[in-house]
Amino acid sequence: MSLSGLTEGAGVLPDGPLNATVNGTFLFTTSLTPTEKPFMSVNWFFGVNNIITSYAASNTTPPEYEGRITLFLSTGSLELRSLTDADSGEYIINITPAAGGALTGSTTLNIYGEQPVSNVAVHPKSADLVEFSSVILSCTSFGSSISFLWLNDTSEVTASDRVHLTDGGSTLTIVNVTRYDQQPFRCHVFNPVSNDTSEPVNIIISCEFLICSVSDIWSDVRLFCSTESRPPAQFMWFLNGEKKLQKVNLHYLQIKEAITWAIHSSKKKKNNKQNNWIQTKEAL
Repeated sequence: MSLSGLTEGAGVLPDGPLNATVNGTFLFTTSLTPTEKPFMSVNWFFGVNNIITSYAASNTTPPEYEGRITLFLSTGSLELRSLTDADSGEYIINITPAAGGALTGSTTLNIYGEQPVSNVAVHPKSADLVEFSSVILSCTSFGSSISFLWLNDTSEVTASDRVHLTDGGSTLTIVNVTRYDQQPFRCHVFNPVSNDTSEPVNIIISCEFLICSVSDIWSDVRLFCSTESRPPAQFMWFLNGEKKLQKVNLHYLQIKEAITWAIHSSKKKKNNKQNNWIQTKEAL
């Protein structure tokens, strides 16, 4: 609806469509700064139907809006309560400032029956993993007509050969996890009227494999073990099944002495053992 003689104020009302829920409350907020002198008049319309007409000395409101609206005279903003599907449509404001001239603005409001999003939470099947295993995260939420978005730290998680999104996006499965997947995971849930994000969930990924090198220094043998692991791995050494100190320096071994060493992650989630035959020369 437009009235002759009015000029459209840029950004008087926010761009639509705007969204609200059945039985909810919505505030149409204008961009106008409160003035020392009140507006000469403020008129709100729903389509071609008047909602409220306010002059300096009086307000006029149709019966269907009595008790449902509040007009903020300093800015022209309007609060509309007890929303129904019938409140969906175009809203128009016409304002006459005290200094003269006129402003008008319009926007569209959509009313949805959806319930707002709340209580978003992530539930890991296991948060203590071994590298190259699989992790399954499930997202739960209250609300209707909801959609899911997964975040790894601040980056959006998208489907790939290694990343699977199922159950409408509420379940995230990552196969062959690596230590680089250890950033916190969050689930963002949204519908047309609201959104919410879960608290971050951290997964711990321990090492899967180790890299061992053997150095044969004539009659001495030194074994060195290294691995990349988050959190850092703890090392335990074994000689023929007997636990040794963290670093082993063996002297004068017999030919083909069997040596076994093992590494245990700090979480003791999984052990990885490797056997090797060390051949040395007899001491002179």
